[in-house]
Amino acid sequence: MITVTEVTATAGTLKRLSDEGVSIWLDDLSRKRIESGNLAELVDTKNVVGVTTNPSIFQAAIGSGEGYEEQLADLAVRKVTVEEAVRMMTTADVRAAADILRPVHEATGGRDGRVSIEVDPRLAHHTAATIAEAKQLSWLVDRSNVMIKIPATKAGLPAITEVIGAGISVNVTLIFSLERYREVMDAYLAGLEKARAAGIDLSTIHSVASFFVSRVDSEIDKRLTALATDEALALKGKAALANARLAYEAYEEVFSGDRWTVLANAGANKQRPLWASTGVKDPSYKDTLYVDELVAPGTVNTMPEATLNATADHGDIHGDTVTGGYAQARADLDAVERLGISYDTVVKQLEDEGVAKFEAAWQDLLDAVAKSLSGKGVDGE
Repeated sequence: MITVTEVTATAGTLKRLSDEGVSIWLDDLSRKRIESGNLAELVDTKNVVGVTTNPSIFQAAIGSGEGYEEQLADLAVRKVTVEEAVRMMTTADVRAAADILRPVHEATGGRDGRVSIEVDPRLAHHTAATIAEAKQLSWLVDRSNVMIKIPATKAGLPAITEVIGAGISVNVTLIFSLERYREVMDAYLAGLEKARAAGIDLSTIHSVASFFVSRVDSEIDKRLTALATDEALALKGKAALANARLAYEAYEEVFSGDRWTVLANAGANKQRPLWASTGVKDPSYKDTLYVDELVAPGTVNTMPEATLNATADHGDIHGDTVTGGYAQARADLDAVERLGISYDTVVKQLEDEGVAKFEAAWQDLLDAVAKSLSGKGVDGE
C-alpha cells in the first residue's frame, strides 16, 4: 500500500524537476491509457504536462488491438483504406489526450499541455508531401494544443518553415547533430518571419526541437567498446550528454541574438529544446541518467513511463546540470573524435536509422490494421 508520505516524496522529486524549468512530458499514448484515466492521473500526480507520440508508440498501442475493437469494426463497415483507418485511430487518441491536457494548456498560456503527432514517416524525404500532411493532421485533430511532428531531415527543414509560417505549432523530431539543430532553429525563425509577414499572431505558435540522447551513447559506446583501450572505455556514457549540452549552448546563442529579439518583440515564443530518447539503453547506467544530468531552464524532457517512475522514485535533481558543462562537453566529443570515431558519420547514421525505424514501425502498424479489418470481413483496401 502506498502511503501519503511516499506519494509526497515522489511528487517532490518531479516537482523539483519542474521547478528547475523542465517540463515533464510522457513519451507514450494508447487508448487504454486514455480511457482508464491513467493519463489524467499522471497529470494530476506526477507533474506530466505534455505527451509525445511516434510511429513506434502507435504500432505498440494499436497493434495490440486493445481498446480499438469498436472503432475498427466501424471502420471496417465503412470499407475505409488502411491508411485512413490508421489516421482515424491515431488522431482520435491525440484529440482525446489533448482534451485531457487542455487545462494545463490554458494554465500555461499555451506553453505546455501539448500533444504531438507525427507526419507519415514515409514522407521524411519529401518536402511538399510533408507540408500537406502536416496541414491535414492539424485539421484532423482540430485542437489548439496539438503539435505536428516533422523530422529534421534535409527535406524536413523547408517543411518546418512553411508549416510554422502557416501558424501551426511544430515538434521537430529526430535531431542528432549540432549542425542540423542549428538548421532547425533557423528554419523555425524563418517560419516565424513568414507568419509575421502574413499577419499571424506569433504568440499562438509554439515549437520544440527534439534532440535525441540515448541513441548517441548507444552507437558511440559500441565503437568505444570495440577499441577496448582504457582511454576509449573511460569515455563511455559521455558523448550523449556532451552533445545535448552543446545543443543547449547553441539554443542560448540563437535565442539571444538580434534576429530573435525582433521576433520576441512581436510576441514570438522560443523553440524549446526537448530531450528525447531519455530511457537508458545500457543497463549499467543509472536509469535516470538522461534526466538528472540534463536539467536546464526552458527545456522539455519527454520520458517513457518507466523513466518517469524511476525519476519520481530516485531521481537526483540538484539544480542546473547543463550550462556549466560546455567546456567539458567539447573536450569529451573532441576526445572521441581523436580516437577515430567520426561524429559526422555517427549522427548521419543515427538519422538514417531513426527514419528507417519509424518507417518500419508504421508499416507494421498498417499491416496489423489491414489484418484486423480483413478479419472483420473487409479487405481494408
